[in-house]
Amino acid sequence: MRLLAIILLGLIGFTAQATVYKWVDENGKVHYSDEPRDGAKVLQLKENTQNHVKLPPPVVISNPQDESQAKAEPVNYQVSIQSPDNDATIRDNQGKITVISQVTPKLIKSHYLVLFMDNRRISEPQTNGLFQLENIDRGAHHFVVKAIDQNGKVLASSQPRQVYLHRVRVGQGVKRAVNNAN
Repeated sequence: MRLLAIILLGLIGFTAQATVYKWVDENGKVHYSDEPRDGAKVLQLKENTQNHVKLPPPVVISNPQDESQAKAEPVNYQVSIQSPDNDATIRDNQGKITVISQVTPKLIKSHYLVLFMDNRRISEPQTNGLFQLENIDRGAHHFVVKAIDQNGKVLASSQPRQVYLHRVRVGQGVKRAVNNAN
């Protein structure tokens, strides 16, 4: 059955090469067609008149952001903390601290930034360098931003930043006011 189908397809392809007819009308205009007409002559096409397009091999352009290339060529990231300054004192009663970091070159799609505070990871992996923290305990804290790959391997790390957070203790201020009244 397959052999019969292949033979039929071959015959269809062979007969698909149509005959070209040429004729001249009463006004002297030359016409070409694949349908025969009265007074039309059959044209014999030469091998060199048929269209054959020889294309060069396709050019493959590699994308430097491609993950396979990222594995082959390790990226040398530089990570730095832009804000807050080292040894900065932040006064915020809600314990809010904003850490802004910068990484060069730009992260590829399978690499992320994470924030560490006091040697513990406190953020989910993200692609931007803005970390907003809330309800941080008062005192001294050390921050480090790390660039990691999708498997958690550390690719680069910022220099540590020490920051001092001052918060008012609500209960302590009230007790002093009562003690001073006595």
